[in-house]
Amino acid sequence: MLNVEFIIYGAIFVGVLVLVEGAYLVIFGKSISLNSKVNRRLQMLDKGTRREEVLATLRKEMDQHSENRGLPIYSLLADRAQKAAIAFTPQQLILLMIGVCILAFVALTVGTETGLAVRILLSILFGVGGVFTWVNMKAKKRLNLIEEQLPDAVELMVRSLRVGHPFNSAISIVSKEIQDPLATEFGVIADESAYGRDIGEALKHMAQRLDMQDLRFLAVAVSIQQQSGGNLAEILEGLAKVIRARFRLFRRVKAITAEAQWSGKFLSGFPVAALIFIQVTKPDYYDPVLDHPLFIPGCFFVAIFLALNLFIMRMLVNIKV
Repeated sequence: MLNVEFIIYGAIFVGVLVLVEGAYLVIFGKSISLNSKVNRRLQMLDKGTRREEVLATLRKEMDQHSENRGLPIYSLLADRAQKAAIAFTPQQLILLMIGVCILAFVALTVGTETGLAVRILLSILFGVGGVFTWVNMKAKKRLNLIEEQLPDAVELMVRSLRVGHPFNSAISIVSKEIQDPLATEFGVIADESAYGRDIGEALKHMAQRLDMQDLRFLAVAVSIQQQSGGNLAEILEGLAKVIRARFRLFRRVKAITAEAQWSGKFLSGFPVAALIFIQVTKPDYYDPVLDHPLFIPGCFFVAIFLALNLFIMRMLVNIKV
């Protein structure tokens, strides 16, 4: 039964990810997806929602996770949920984890013959780990898209400034011309500026929330220009070149270290894959040594060394630039 149970465990975990993503899209609509051609803010405005209501909704989604870090369990994913701008409230995410844990427990009860304690432990692992994995994937995808879009957005601001638009209008143009996720972020800044908030302060808040160095550069450049004056178009043009050069450097480093990263993952994953293959093709392969006193300690040592391999390889390829 071990081979069948391994397949069931994997199917339940994948099902958790699909279930969470499906619930997210059903509740908030397809506009929440980063693949949408029209950014979410404009879609909300097109539906007739008032501008101040759209601003309040988006600001709540963006800031609610950092304001609830003290909630039990939720502190594990608050930072990633904030960077992903998950529309679920913290309470909804906690309820979602509990619901997924219950569904995983039911699936384990129906599909496997494991003991009650093991089913409870695995259901908690699938529920909390599945939601955390989903949020982490959302955050990575969103931050990568923002990093990729930012140089083009800054260059669009430069062109807008050079044809005579004020900086507030340049921000608004960016929010309409580019796609999400950066379009909605700049749309919120444009709306906040229209209602009286200092645009440099709004940019600084966005940089802190997303924890991105390039956005900090942009916020500092705008703040300095507001205080001391100067040609903002030239400043932003130089900043766009710096951001694009940094982006190319990061990609080059990522390409150089990709082989080492995948080597570490392969060296750690191959024994696990071999174990699964053996259990699928010959489930009784380890039966003669199951009762040996060193079998369980040996399994623990192998698991520890596999984890250390991933950790050490990650340290070796973690190049600071």
